[in-house]
Amino acid sequence: MSPFHQILGNNLVANVTNFTVWFAVTFWVYLETHSVFATGMIAGIYLVLTAAFGIWFGSIVDHNAKRLVMLGSSVVSFGFYVVGMVVLLAFPEAVFTNPYGPVLWIFVLVVMFGVIAGNIRSIALPTLVTILIPEDRRDKANGLVGMVTGIGFLTTSVISGFLVAWGGMHAVLVLALVLTVLVFAHLWFVKVDEGRVEPTADAPAEPKTVDLRGTIRVIGAVPGLFALILFATFNNFLGGIFMALLDAYGLSLVSVEIWGLLFGVLSTAFIISGIIIAKTGLGKKPLRTLLMVNLISWAVCCVFTIQPSIWLLVAGMFIWMLLGPYAEAAEHTTLQKVVPLERQGRVFGFAQSVEQAASPLTAFMIGPIAEFIFIPFMTTGLGAELIGGWFGTGQARGIALVFTLAGMLGVVVTILAFNSKYYRQLTAVYAAAPDDESEPEASPAQ
Repeated sequence: MSPFHQILGNNLVANVTNFTVWFAVTFWVYLETHSVFATGMIAGIYLVLTAAFGIWFGSIVDHNAKRLVMLGSSVVSFGFYVVGMVVLLAFPEAVFTNPYGPVLWIFVLVVMFGVIAGNIRSIALPTLVTILIPEDRRDKANGLVGMVTGIGFLTTSVISGFLVAWGGMHAVLVLALVLTVLVFAHLWFVKVDEGRVEPTADAPAEPKTVDLRGTIRVIGAVPGLFALILFATFNNFLGGIFMALLDAYGLSLVSVEIWGLLFGVLSTAFIISGIIIAKTGLGKKPLRTLLMVNLISWAVCCVFTIQPSIWLLVAGMFIWMLLGPYAEAAEHTTLQKVVPLERQGRVFGFAQSVEQAASPLTAFMIGPIAEFIFIPFMTTGLGAELIGGWFGTGQARGIALVFTLAGMLGVVVTILAFNSKYYRQLTAVYAAAPDDESEPEASPAQ
């Protein structure tokens, strides 16, 4: 296997490990405390830590060897998981049933720091794509990266549920510790020539600082790049609606067992998408591809809940998941070409901080809005009278209306983006950027 493929597989196992811990601690805390407040706080902790550390992680990636950064990530995660296990073993189980108890939250924070330490890998990986993959094949490599990310995220919900049911957080942390050691050991033997230039008196090393101002200057110097990050943030903001309400809507149509099985089947969309991108790429205009898949995705969201049908929902979700890796690969491909390699870590870190904070923020807000506005509107309110005859009435139809309106808003914003000067500017910058003439070690086609 090429170094790229080995690192990709290594990242898949690391992501599954860390996300399994995150999902598992959420499930476990709810089972122990029966507190929605507690599970909401865990989502909030992830939001705050992701936003807080993304820019700092980006600077670490830029100032150090990428492989070394990934190894360090595993060491830090392992350390926090060990501390979490010590806390778990040191106190009786009854202590963890209090949703406001300090011991519970010390444990949650320690474990979540271990999860967040793994986020640096998602910043380092696209910079390694720049280093290892020729420019004309990076879109295909980014498709594989998106596929791995999607598979890992969906797989963890199943794994964590079984682990918590079988052995609680003890079993979860034991598995996490074992897999983290294996990930570290495997990556230790993967050799990567990153082409790092040793500093000299004539070309001293850049100071190892976060340099947020410098990162913002780099982004601002590329016409349209800020607009791209804000567009991705907006998409994630609307995506938070689905994070908060999709399970409730799906469970109104089928049993929890069927719903879980459907998610497992639908995860194949990520695999199919990654294979297609790895074979065909994104075309010469990845930004156009990004906006086209967004337009299709949001158009589907306008109609996939227009009637209470599980098959309509499944079809819409499949298309949504199939196109997701295209959008992520297109954004990464654009950034890899228009941002200098020595700054890519900080730019990817900045984008992670801004973009990933959007979905949980919406998820926090949309629950009360749906419960106190849209559900009454479609149950006994004016909406039930005006469109209830064909759209349906009740709690589930209130949630469905939120999805439909979110899809319409997404379509409008995407059309505006297509016709904006920022799209034309960034497309022109991408086309004018010089191709990378280097011949890296690996390519996804090998």
